[in-house]
Amino acid sequence: MPPESPSQPSDRLDDDDYPAYTMGRAAEMIGATPGFLRAIGEARLITPLRSEGGHRRYSRYQLRIAARARELVDGGTPVEAACRIVILEDQLEEALSLNEQLRRPASGRSGADS
Repeated sequence: MPPESPSQPSDRLDDDDYPAYTMGRAAEMIGATPGFLRAIGEARLITPLRSEGGHRRYSRYQLRIAARARELVDGGTPVEAACRIVILEDQLEEALSLNEQLRRPASGRSGADS
């Protein structure tokens, strides 16, 4: 049996950025309504991709972000504020990760600086 190539559909199942979920399914998965997904889209927290027919499609990464926004909204935070909080949390996580990478010992880096 030949190995699967990277373009095989099964590889997309492991891709956090692959827009695999319809609006209805995405809303169901995070316990929200399609209207909530539209609202956070309008607030530019997430931008779903569109199918050839123009339907919104969401990735697992987008669903994690939407679920976090939903938690905040369920706790009484207005949608726009929840979206801003989630964006700031995401930026902080990225900055901390970059900071950690820069603090690692030089032993794993290229010897071009020596």
